Amino acid sequence: MKLFNFLIVMSLLASTQSFGKTKDLAGKVSIDGSSTVYPITEAIAEEFRSVYPKIRVNIGVSGTGGGFKKFIAGEVDVNNASREMKGSEIEAAKKKSLKYREIPVAFDGLTVVINKENTWATKMTTDQLKKIWDRGSKVKTWKDVDPTWPDRDIKLYGAGTDSGTFDYFTEVINGKSGQCRSDFQKSEDDNVIVNGVAGDKDALGFFGYAYYKENASKITAVAISNAKGKFVHPNMDTIRSGEYAPLSRPVYLYVLDASLARPEVKAFFNYYLTTVESITEDVGFVALQKEQYASELEKLKKF
Repeated sequence: MKLFNFLIVMSLLASTQSFGKTKDLAGKVSIDGSSTVYPITEAIAEEFRSVYPKIRVNIGVSGTGGGFKKFIAGEVDVNNASREMKGSEIEAAKKKSLKYREIPVAFDGLTVVINKENTWATKMTTDQLKKIWDRGSKVKTWKDVDPTWPDRDIKLYGAGTDSGTFDYFTEVINGKSGQCRSDFQKSEDDNVIVNGVAGDKDALGFFGYAYYKENASKITAVAISNAKGKFVHPNMDTIRSGEYAPLSRPVYLYVLDASLARPEVKAFFNYYLTTVESITEDVGFVALQKEQYASELEKLKKF
């Protein structure tokens, strides 16, 4: 066993011993937020439940923004977030004197997808995406984007406005968070977007890479031009290297300090940070550097 992995395992064992026997530790961990981050948190929670059978881990999906509303209201311990806290959310937390931790857990590549029968829009520039998605856009057909493309209506699908994916996409592509046309099919459930795009030859949508990877047989990922003018497909290597830009991003967990002081919540985070690296690729994410996970584990010791 490599030294780093050995130290991580010993850290987890030490934290477990401080709470007593694993089987005896009980309680509840309440989580809400991003549909993008949900797959990785749910995968870890499933394994955690088998190790800590008396701890209930409940995970909701109301979007990053919806999750932050519950988080700031004290309704949940943890928020899955596909973006950082907004200034307005930080101020709302300050007014309630809330203390919390932002913990980066992985990298994601926001993915633009089309129907399998679409043979003309397999690569796009960020300017073309802005032309389609910007507030006030006059684009109605594919031909409005590129005169060589079909003169048929585009059917747009995207993340709901409470989603961190929506915020990130609109900020990066349109220049400002939320600056987006309103006439598209919105959903906080990425599976709705998958099915919508898979079922319509003229559909275009976007969501996190994890959902594309899970549904790659049904839909096609569009290659996006980066700052160097190179068209790049999202995959583990291009997301990790940063070549898939500007649509690569970190994802986070936010946890209240008061919650982290509870042994069941601390046990969950110890388990999460110890396990996350080994499962990221399986659920369509890219792991952080080992040292970053070790640093976050070290910070947990004060609780």
